[in-house]
Amino acid sequence: MKRWIVLLISIGAIVSLVAWRLASKSKDAQMAAQGRVAQAKAALPVTVAPIVARDIIQTFTGVGSVVAPFNVKIAPKVSGRLDYLQVREGARVQQGEVIARIDPSEILAQVNQQRAAVAEAQQRLAQAQFTQNPTNVNVATQIQTQVAAVASAQADANQTRENYASQVAAANAAVTDAQGRIDSAQAAITSANANIRSAQANLTNAQVRYNRTYDLYKQGYVAAQDVDDAKTTVSVQNEAVGVAQSALNAANAARSSAAAQKNAAQEQANIVAKKGKADIAAADARLAQAKSALKYARSNVAQTPAYAANLAALRASVSAAQAQLKNVEAQLDDTILRSPVSGFVNARFVDPGSIVSPSQPVIGVEFTRDVFVDTSIPEDIANHLRAGQPADVTFDSFPGRKFDSHITQITPAADPTSRQMPVRVTLNNPNNTIKPGMFARVAVITDRIAGALVAPREAVQTGRTGSFVILVDKANIAHRVPVELGAQDAAGFQIRSGVHAGDMVVTLVNGNIKDGAPVKSITLAARGAPRGRGAAPESAGRPTTVGGATSASAGR
Repeated sequence: MKRWIVLLISIGAIVSLVAWRLASKSKDAQMAAQGRVAQAKAALPVTVAPIVARDIIQTFTGVGSVVAPFNVKIAPKVSGRLDYLQVREGARVQQGEVIARIDPSEILAQVNQQRAAVAEAQQRLAQAQFTQNPTNVNVATQIQTQVAAVASAQADANQTRENYASQVAAANAAVTDAQGRIDSAQAAITSANANIRSAQANLTNAQVRYNRTYDLYKQGYVAAQDVDDAKTTVSVQNEAVGVAQSALNAANAARSSAAAQKNAAQEQANIVAKKGKADIAAADARLAQAKSALKYARSNVAQTPAYAANLAALRASVSAAQAQLKNVEAQLDDTILRSPVSGFVNARFVDPGSIVSPSQPVIGVEFTRDVFVDTSIPEDIANHLRAGQPADVTFDSFPGRKFDSHITQITPAADPTSRQMPVRVTLNNPNNTIKPGMFARVAVITDRIAGALVAPREAVQTGRTGSFVILVDKANIAHRVPVELGAQDAAGFQIRSGVHAGDMVVTLVNGNIKDGAPVKSITLAARGAPRGRGAAPESAGRPTTVGGATSASAGR
């Protein structure tokens, strides 16, 4: 009995508990429904921002690598043993600084040899210049001498002809005289005394002729034969005197002697004639020789241009020797290797003591005071760029830093594979902060739209019917407004139709907003264009949840 009572009590307790639980759940459901109704009628809190009129700045960001403007591999121009090389990788060098030397001993010997060659050529030139004037004077003197020689030879020729005439006349006179002596000899038969006087006269006459001939001989006008002949005549006349004196009766002998004298005189006349003609011919030959010598002396005047040409050749020899000297001196200077640019050593290819040759690099130097960043730009964007246009460069190695630069070069030909145009920008790098080979991002402005109506990127949503914004009017009522999008930048989209400047649009809401629903707005300041010349942040273009919808970039 007691068991049944306990069982009934337990069952009653369970039923009461279930009934209470059901009543509690019904009440909770009713309260939740009332809360949902109240929540639906309450205004949603939203964040709004105004539509602003500003410039749309479109940018493009490309990636590239840092390149040094000058990457010089320094090589010698001459072969030899490397004596000096102190710098190593990373060392800073200045333009013109000596960085290496090659053993100059062999080239120095060539320099000394060529200097001697220059001195020798200059000595030959100086000697030729020194002898030029004396040579010209000598030529003039020779001409004057030969003119005098011609005049003397002409006088000798004239004198020879005169002597010839006188000698012929004398010889003819001797013949005539011999004939007379023959006649005298015949007369002497009867007059010995007369013959003696005649012989004496003839002897005196012969002696006078001898003296005159001897004088002429000493002066060189007659030959020794003439002197001998004259002397013979004296002897003959002396004999004639003796004959006349010794034998008056020797008339026949005297006549014979006179006849012999006549023959001798005739022979002498013939000899005189031949000798005179020979003397005249010799005098004429000497005159012709003197004239030839004068002509030769005058022809030496033509040596003046030859001397001038010789001097010019000697001057050319001096110039050639000096040029060769400069060449070997340049080779001597080439044994010293200097840095052509200021920068940093990026490579060292040999060590001191090595044998180097032309075109064999010894060391490499990079100029990094200014650096290039080479990137590639699509051809449609490259058409909007120009040389000298500013650009912003950022490096992952320097987060948060932006480096100003400008476009230096736009290659007019696109790469046939990528269809992109190579573009180069230049950055100042006075502190060597940026290193060649670093990865860089280059941002350039590609277009600017002035006075565009711009909505924040978070306010633009995309639905099945297109793009729209949620506009909040002055009564804080939300309205869904379709819009036509235009250009965009990092901060917003250009709205071509559907809104006006100053309209407030929703940028952030927790939940869905129905068209015509009341909202409770929190106003944000209007956003301007992105600061600087840089590209949009990496988040630009990514979908962003706004009010349960999805906003997207209106890409080109």
